[in-house]
Amino acid sequence: MRKLQSLLIGILVIILVLFFGARQLEKSSGMAGADTLTIYNWGDYIDPELLRKFEKESGYKVNYETFDSNEAMFTKIQQGGTAYDITIPSEYMIQKMMKEKMLLPIDHSKLTGLDNIDPRFLDQEFDPQNKYSIPYFWGTLGIIYNDKFISADKIKHWDDLWRSDLKDNVMLIDGAREVLGLSLNSLGYSLNSKNNQELREATDKLNKLTTNVKAIVADEIKMYMINEESAVAVTFSGEAAEMLAGNEHLHYVIPSEGSNLWFDNIVIPKTAKNIKGSYEFINFMLRPENAAQNAEYIGYSTPNKEAEKLLPKEISSDEQFYPSDEVIQHLEVYEDLGAKYLGIYNDLFLEFKMYRK
Repeated sequence: MRKLQSLLIGILVIILVLFFGARQLEKSSGMAGADTLTIYNWGDYIDPELLRKFEKESGYKVNYETFDSNEAMFTKIQQGGTAYDITIPSEYMIQKMMKEKMLLPIDHSKLTGLDNIDPRFLDQEFDPQNKYSIPYFWGTLGIIYNDKFISADKIKHWDDLWRSDLKDNVMLIDGAREVLGLSLNSLGYSLNSKNNQELREATDKLNKLTTNVKAIVADEIKMYMINEESAVAVTFSGEAAEMLAGNEHLHYVIPSEGSNLWFDNIVIPKTAKNIKGSYEFINFMLRPENAAQNAEYIGYSTPNKEAEKLLPKEISSDEQFYPSDEVIQHLEVYEDLGAKYLGIYNDLFLEFKMYRK
């Protein structure tokens, strides 16, 4: 009898240990539910002070995890395991997640402050009527140059990257869509082209750029350009803003023939546990004072027109980062190419990289 009692007690202890262990794991994995908001975002893509402010105002504990690519984010959410309440993908990935039914529709009746968003950045083709996403940041892809090495009149267009006096002096961002896209734009084609002949032309033209390419890198571009290790680089506007702050000889230009207009939007994954908290966070970030603080901290362009009014004049009036409607009309948003053409773009980009060697 005592052995049976000991066995039952032992089983009860094991059950309790497993229960509390699971609860602890749940909390550490960001799945604590109603008391926790789990955010999955790009690295260093929100002012930490805003997270603390949101925690204080809402009473939620924020679990904040980061990713370094849309694809990594997509895979982790698709696999499950962590129930993210908020994530912030780019436009083409939002389109893909919608197709895969990975997102919850946005209930606009629960939003306060959506009218603060500039209408130009709402109702985009990748998410008509913003049924699944709310604008967070936007920006462009362009050219950053150092006026000590090249003058402004010589670096206005994508074709200028092929200049003979830029031998071994151009840095490219490590991205197939970006690099193939700039070559397509330079030829007058769409950066979302699915025309095999156009893609072949763009790749052949890129192969002629190899003598000018110093490196194909990612975040390192910021350090290299600030330290004046290259005359020219292709980068995103927000990255360019950081570089300009670090070196007064740097300037950013958006080629007039066309480039990428990108969006990172807030979405609620279908596996979210804290829906109420998700809406509270979205509304918190729609408040002009919070959006302005975030824009000043990150350096990217805010889609919040009321927040833009709160920014220092030297930021909001800078057409390098808040371009005119005329410039924006020549920009394209990346579309989800589908698996077939995404593979083709990646293969052609790899061909270009191998050609350099």
